[in-house]
Amino acid sequence: MFYSLASRPASRFQRRNPALTNNGALDRFLDDTLGSLSGTYGTPAATVEDGEKAYSLQLDVPGLGKEQLDIGIEGDVVRITSKADAARTVKAAYRFPVEIDTANSLAKLENGVLTLTLGKKVPVSNVASLAIN
Repeated sequence: MFYSLASRPASRFQRRNPALTNNGALDRFLDDTLGSLSGTYGTPAATVEDGEKAYSLQLDVPGLGKEQLDIGIEGDVVRITSKADAARTVKAAYRFPVEIDTANSLAKLENGVLTLTLGKKVPVSNVASLAIN
């Protein structure tokens, strides 16, 4: 009895599961949560300027009023979302190099442009001196 090796193209052994690689729900989830952090498709037009004591973020949100927007600041991340009753959906998140000082921050909406002035939190040193006996 003789056995011969069958030569098969390598592509037959490297099958890709289309259910895992083309998962629309996963793509939508990643776009909604991480898309605006990296500046990918789906984020509104925005400009960020780095000042000495504050960041300036301008975001185009035409057709929305100030009562239809929510702005959340958590540490160094700023999230801007539209409420459920808004005329259009806005979801954006921006990460900054330093934490945002909410006491020195303000938001202004004028002619469809949301302008955020985000104060930089000055790092406080918690170093304590220890006396040598």
